[in-house]
Amino acid sequence: MSRADFFDGLRGGSAIALASAPFGALFGALAVDNGMSLAEVTFMSATVYAGASQMVGIELFGHDVQAWLIVASILAVNFRHVLYSAAIAPYIKHFSPLQKFFTFFLLVDPQFAETVKRGEAGKPVTFVWYLGFGIIIYVPWVFVSLLGGMLGSYIGDPKSIGLDILLPAYFLGIVLDFRHRDNFLPVAAVSAVASVIAYHYVGSPWHVSLGAAAGIVLAALFPPPPHEQELESDLHEV
Repeated sequence: MSRADFFDGLRGGSAIALASAPFGALFGALAVDNGMSLAEVTFMSATVYAGASQMVGIELFGHDVQAWLIVASILAVNFRHVLYSAAIAPYIKHFSPLQKFFTFFLLVDPQFAETVKRGEAGKPVTFVWYLGFGIIIYVPWVFVSLLGGMLGSYIGDPKSIGLDILLPAYFLGIVLDFRHRDNFLPVAAVSAVASVIAYHYVGSPWHVSLGAAAGIVLAALFPPPPHEQELESDLHEV
């Protein structure tokens, strides 16, 4: 069963690995263009392992910005991972502390989305499945970012061939996976509008967290879906 779950995770994550490869190559190319060495590129991908915040980091590294501001900016982008970890907590409560350490290290956007969908579908979220899904994305990400750093000079300006649109299109696809949820449209719309406003008046990367916070506030104002109301009623009766 464990081996079957592991290979199931590998199969599920392989498509994500292919889809994220251009982002890794783009990061490597941009990082070297901003003065990072190949060793630094590989080390950052292996330790930070968060595409959007890695992009933010290299943009700030290339300017005269204080270290605390770089750390704060990356934390602003990655704040959503606090919400991710809370959302998957019911599905990984049986993991050991060591397993949870690796779980949260590998917790990127597609990993979160697939974990929630698997849990909501009633399938077991085992650690070996989670690990298989995560490893098949993590290892190619590190390798491809190094490859992008080595061959980035042959790409030229990524914007000239439209690579800059890949990241927002990728995140949009993840968001649309949840379009069948209750109140999806108003929550997504408010998050998008708030993020655009924050981008113009506060700036990047804070608009990411501020847009998410606006969507969370609106979602909290809506009444729970009928099935959750029934579950809460059953708990009160018990």
